[in-house]
Amino acid sequence: MNKKSIIAVVFGAVAFSSCSDVKRTPGKIYMPDMAYSRAVETYNDNRELQAEGINYNAEPVAGTVARGEEVIYRMLKDTTGTYVTSAALKNPLTNRLTEEDYTETERLYLINCGICHGSKLDGNGPLYNDGKGPYPLAPKNLVSDEIKNMADGTIFHSITYGKNLMGSYASHLTPKQRWMMVQYIRMKQNGETPGAAATDSTTAAAPAGAATAMK
Repeated sequence: MNKKSIIAVVFGAVAFSSCSDVKRTPGKIYMPDMAYSRAVETYNDNRELQAEGINYNAEPVAGTVARGEEVIYRMLKDTTGTYVTSAALKNPLTNRLTEEDYTETERLYLINCGICHGSKLDGNGPLYNDGKGPYPLAPKNLVSDEIKNMADGTIFHSITYGKNLMGSYASHLTPKQRWMMVQYIRMKQNGETPGAAATDSTTAAAPAGAATAMK
């Protein structure tokens, strides 16, 4: 047998053995958890993992607060009766809005709130339109005495979680923007201009029930 035949036989044997399904000597994996990762459903209870002693529920670590989250409000949210206790929340914005912040907050109000509560905050937005619009019930008049007597924290709570037919705007507005919205409403109620000192309205009476809803 000449040299070329020997080389051909060797290559053929190697090729044949490499196509075999039998792995008599499997390779060693340096990081098997990376090579054979286990899929984890974030919003699933993952009972299979828990059965193996792996506690994964996608919840944040107890006692921690996300960056930018209202710490005091988080504490209130974990208690019962948050709509009533929200009256104790104090607006962290100690001054009235600057002209720049006022303009931005007004823009956010018209985008998110004006269609119901109206550009004048009188509850007569396009959806109601003096009863001629598609919305049969008049939204809350935000410059009325009822809302004037509502605590800042309760207004913030209503914007965050919604109230009655009004949905939550927590995904639309950051906590700071929601507090700015509270300031904007207060300034409109009092006919104030940007830059004036803020008035502490956290001493307002706690809400008695659904009658003090935002909408």
